[in-house]
This record gives sequence, C-alpha cells and structure tokens, in this order.
Amino acid sequence: MIDFDQELDARGLNCPLPILKAKKALGGLEPGQTLRILATDPGSVKDFEAFANQTGNELLESSQSENEFQFVLKKITC
Repeated sequence: MIDFDQELDARGLNCPLPILKAKKALGGLEPGQTLRILATDPGSVKDFEAFANQTGNELLESSQSENEFQFVLKKITC
C-alpha cells in the first residue's frame, strides 16, 4: 500500500462525480502530494486512467477488492 496525503471517499457516486471530486481535491494539494480515492463505480477504473493521462498527474496505484476500487494519484501539475 502506498502512503497518501489526503483521502477522498467517492463510494456510492457514479460517473462523473468521482473524477470531479478528485479534480477538486487535487487542486488543494501541492505538486508531489498524493490523493487516495475510494470508489464503487466500476467505470472509475478507465475514468481514472484517462484522467491521469489527460491531466499529467500520475496514477500510482489502481486496485480492487470486492466491489470497491482504490486509486492513488500523485499531483504532478500545478
């Protein structure tokens, strides 16, 4: 498990809310800090991969346990 600076609980939310909330949370972090996101939307796996590619932030971890998904994003951009 990767250490993280902030956690976002997006469980129970459907697309596009987990991405929108993650974008807002990343805005409050400094470059180099990390955000862990917990989600239940199966579509969030592809959504967070695309989000990382489009924004230049780094997807450090993507995992699944039962019906829950976990992502760790590292803020790269300002």
